[in-house]
Amino acid sequence: MTLFRQLYSLLFGLFLLVIASLGYVQFNETRSFLSKQMESDLNNASHSLGLMLVPALEAGDMATVETLVNVIFEGGYYQQVELTWMVDGKQQTWNNAIRVRGVPQWFIDLGFFPTIDRESTITSGWIQLAKLKITAHPGYGYNELWRIMSNTIIVFSILFLIAIITARFGLSWILKPLNEIAEHAKSVARREFGPDMKPPKTLELKDVVEAFNSMSAQLKQIFNALDEEVSELRTKNLVDGVSGLPNRQYMTGRIASWLSEPSSGALILSQLTWLEDVHRRYGYQVRDETIKLLSQRLQENVSGAGETVVARISAYEFAFLLINVEREQTSKYLQQLLRTINQEMVKAGCKPNEDYGIGITERSSSGDATVSSILGKADNALQLALREHKTYHWYESSEQQLFTREQWRDKLVAAINNKQFRFRWQAIQQVGTSKYLQREIFCQLQVEDKQVHAGQFMPYVELLSMGSLLDRCLIEKIVEDRLVDKVEQPIAVNLTHQSISDVKFHEWLGQFLKENHHRGLLTFELPESSIYSDNSACEALCRILRDSGASFGIDHFGRQFGSMNYLQSFRPAYVKLDQSFAQFDDNERNTELCRALVNVAKGLDISVIVTGIQEQAQLDRFIPLKVNGYQGFILPPEELK
Repeated sequence: MTLFRQLYSLLFGLFLLVIASLGYVQFNETRSFLSKQMESDLNNASHSLGLMLVPALEAGDMATVETLVNVIFEGGYYQQVELTWMVDGKQQTWNNAIRVRGVPQWFIDLGFFPTIDRESTITSGWIQLAKLKITAHPGYGYNELWRIMSNTIIVFSILFLIAIITARFGLSWILKPLNEIAEHAKSVARREFGPDMKPPKTLELKDVVEAFNSMSAQLKQIFNALDEEVSELRTKNLVDGVSGLPNRQYMTGRIASWLSEPSSGALILSQLTWLEDVHRRYGYQVRDETIKLLSQRLQENVSGAGETVVARISAYEFAFLLINVEREQTSKYLQQLLRTINQEMVKAGCKPNEDYGIGITERSSSGDATVSSILGKADNALQLALREHKTYHWYESSEQQLFTREQWRDKLVAAINNKQFRFRWQAIQQVGTSKYLQREIFCQLQVEDKQVHAGQFMPYVELLSMGSLLDRCLIEKIVEDRLVDKVEQPIAVNLTHQSISDVKFHEWLGQFLKENHHRGLLTFELPESSIYSDNSACEALCRILRDSGASFGIDHFGRQFGSMNYLQSFRPAYVKLDQSFAQFDDNERNTELCRALVNVAKGLDISVIVTGIQEQAQLDRFIPLKVNGYQGFILPPEELK
């Protein structure tokens, strides 16, 4: 029960007790007064009637006696009059039934007024003429008691209503600062740090507000310090100090993540030996400045591909990872890269198209490539270009494509329309137990009696902008196949970049989730890159998911270079640490970076799942970091029938 309700209930009870006490006192006083008044009237009537009856009794005039008694009795204030003649013992009785108009019978049956009677002897001198007994009628008492108590109850009720309404508004006004403190405390508990509260005029609450403001500021400073620590550690571990580009360690991890996901693209390695000539002629300071300017140009002017990662992996060697691109896009990127390098060479006083080489290799669709193999192919192409004094060499793969782009379009459209997809799922296990936290769903495409894995068709889904259609199809099929009824854990669905940015998909998903009984067992994963590239769309989608009773998480957490402050506003149920962190060497600096990322998430009460775990030795590195769960081919995907 809230403090407002407790205080309100206390005031309500006290006021009710006061009113009940006053009503009780008023009732007893009124009843006592009426009883005394009826008793006094009875005494007067008995005395007066006795004096009036003396002449008639002495004369033995019975008719006159009856007339005199009826005069008094017919007033209705007496229930019974009984007259006994002393001469012959004759007895006369007059009765009046107890009937009171305007008073409920149940009130009369309560018997608030006892029977009041007076018995007297009528005498004439020393002679006793008769005995007179008069019993009072309680009707007058009940009538007056009912009228007075009814009016009292009405007045008390009006005062009671006025009092509780006044108390409600008064308490609301008095406790308003306390309510603000409670809301502020809830926000702080959710790690949401808004502006400081204004100190109230109430002295006691003023101290509390100032204490909360101080605590909120300190907690905010702590989380900002954690965020800054993560940025510093990433800069120290994963960024080249001269160029400001990612280093070899980061690029190696990104390549590992890229190869583990359904994607396409190419890897380009370039060795710029002309930078050594700049060093020899002008010194290391000019060389470093040239590298810095070249790096900025490579990031700013080289475009034409989708997601691109540029890294400096050695003194004069740069790597370019092109994700989700075809050969035509890779070729355009290569031409822009050559033009940018030549422009910077001219600025540095070197001859263009000399003293550098570029090696290009494409990712195969078979899905069996490793980091070392694709780096080896790119390096072989680079070394061949240097030996033959060519600007670049393209490693030609003998792999045959399954279908052309247009064929893929037709087959994907048909597969989506007919829902020709099959599912696998992979368990995410809780660290230290055998309990599963969730199951991530993967899809395969049925094409001409063949199973085509996601690594082969997902690149074309992205290239053909069919992500929203595919996600809609898969979500419908998950519900139709009643997968949520087969397990007790949530089922995680990865959303494509196009779905995240598609407003129509947002509307459809919200309506679909409300119409279908998913029991909160559907959870959706958003890649971290989407949050940085389209924050408003991600925020709108997350709001829809919350309203629909579904949860969501952040995939590839820690991959992007940027602030972690988005966690405070998005509030995901969990984050999945990028697979590249599982590939890092086990050294103190890498461990501290992972620890800082985990602390940022867990400080906001967000579960952390580490991905890319292939063997127990990798998992053992993360157990001391207190992660919640792990995922990888240590728990391989299972076929769904």
